[in-house]
Amino acid sequence: MTKNKQASGQVRIISGQWRSRRLPIHDLEGLRPTTDRVRETLFNWLAPEIKGARVLDCFAGSGALCLEALSRYASFAKVFELQKSAAQQLKQNLASLSCPHAEVVNGDTLNLLKQGTDLGFDIVFIDPPFRKDLANPTMALLTEHGWLNPEALIYLETESELSQLEIPSTWQELKHKTAGQVSYRLLQYCP
Repeated sequence: MTKNKQASGQVRIISGQWRSRRLPIHDLEGLRPTTDRVRETLFNWLAPEIKGARVLDCFAGSGALCLEALSRYASFAKVFELQKSAAQQLKQNLASLSCPHAEVVNGDTLNLLKQGTDLGFDIVFIDPPFRKDLANPTMALLTEHGWLNPEALIYLETESELSQLEIPSTWQELKHKTAGQVSYRLLQYCP
């Protein structure tokens, strides 16, 4: 019973096999799930590429992005989340969906990215907490440590007032929108 008391909000899956499912999320400082409207736009952009893709969610928070990708038949999602309670909630939500195709890692994203990976990813979500200066080092580490498959798509969500983005030279911007305090981009890794 106490677990349900800790979960004070919900995230709704928009489409796919778990369409309209509502899952509990914790009310934690800095947690701001990507809005339904922005997620819908993003997944319209990703629609031709999502099925069968390997997905990396660098700052999962509520898990809205990785859950949406898995609902739309991504083959696997690796999920990084610093806050232990958010990571545990995400594991519980994946279990309630009977989804064995995801790995939730509780830890600091920048340290985890420095470790590198044996298998790259096709789609990467970068939606760090705002005003913590995490976007630029995350982009650099993804490129430097082999996390991106050739032609990988990268979603980057930042505060709209952030003016100094250091997008790697091997990344090409495909789309860019701003909605209120949020600026979001779709980029492609072109080594």
